[in-house]
Amino acid sequence: MLLQKFCMRALHTTRRLYSNSVGTGIEKSALAALRKKTGYTFANCKKALELHNNDINLAEKWLHEQAQSLGWTKATKVADRATTQGLIGVLINGNRGAMVELNCETDFVARNDTFKRFVDHVARICLHYTDMTEFDGDLWKLGFDADALKNLRTDEGRNLGDHLALLIGAMGENASIRRALCFKVNNDLQLVGYAHPAPVNVGTVEDITQVGKYGAIIAFRSAADLDVEFQKSMCQQIVGMKPKKIGEYDKDKPAENKDDETCLIHQEYLLDADRTVGEVLQENQVTIVDYHRFECGEQTERHIEDILQSKQQSSN
Repeated sequence: MLLQKFCMRALHTTRRLYSNSVGTGIEKSALAALRKKTGYTFANCKKALELHNNDINLAEKWLHEQAQSLGWTKATKVADRATTQGLIGVLINGNRGAMVELNCETDFVARNDTFKRFVDHVARICLHYTDMTEFDGDLWKLGFDADALKNLRTDEGRNLGDHLALLIGAMGENASIRRALCFKVNNDLQLVGYAHPAPVNVGTVEDITQVGKYGAIIAFRSAADLDVEFQKSMCQQIVGMKPKKIGEYDKDKPAENKDDETCLIHQEYLLDADRTVGEVLQENQVTIVDYHRFECGEQTERHIEDILQSKQQSSN
């Protein structure tokens, strides 16, 4: 009987002590709220609340500072690793459009939802900056290089470089924001965008960032309402056939070999090889005013200049 009482008393004491050791000074409601708000681990949120007397705002600020610090540390360690994979993001919203390229080390990370959300975040920040510019013409374009992109401010008061460091810290491999191009149109011009490969049975979409290995944005003028699939086919033409220019009927003659054609209007239409793109555009009363194409990892003129400069420095 005495042994039974001792065991019950010991068990009761052990449970009370265990409960106190976990919950000392921590309000469960604050812990749950902080975890839901930040997404950080139980242990990190608990530590943050302990250090700041259950003040959720101070704890959240501390967590973000710690994450950013750790992210920058990781970013510094992996900065020299090549980023040859990645995604193109294309976002169209009314008379504004943005196309961005983000790179990472592996295709595995490029397919990750966290990386895709960051592509969307960068595209929307770029699009936001088009709202700050007013112009009187029909078409306005603005390009961003890597340095300019990293310095763009976000709603949280940080810049995209800070967000990139957090992403690198979370993924564990190097990443970069390579470039972006924004379109803005007025009057009767319209924009259409497309990323390839696109999900099955999805046409051009409004206010949704499409992601893929290739992207295109077209500024066009149309006398009639165009079918979504037709707009998509024009973007696919540019993505697949890589025209160097739109072309002019009175100045540019078709190439002798159709496979070598670089003028958009003289290229074979992908959906009907018996017709040219120019013929299809005329039939639908469409005029393409401008376009741009991104291919993930492609060597741009700027990229080639950087390579040549790097070689010169290494030889000196």
